Amino acid sequence: MTTLNLKIQGMHCEHCARAVTNALQGVEGVRNARVDLKSGRAAVEYDEARTGPGQLVGAVMEEGYTAEETP
Repeated sequence: MTTLNLKIQGMHCEHCARAVTNALQGVEGVRNARVDLKSGRAAVEYDEARTGPGQLVGAVMEEGYTAEETP
């Protein structure tokens, strides 16, 4: 398992955070996704044999938010 940290922009409420969480958890290979509304960050634990950063960022963007990898 690998962990990816994302900076997410555009979240303004708990509904937004849930939408991002659901989008990330809906990607095949994601084991866990934790989204923090206050910091605008997400930590995603995933199986790198089944998905990757591009797919995870894409899932967030499909919900209407921007996401970028952070260290």
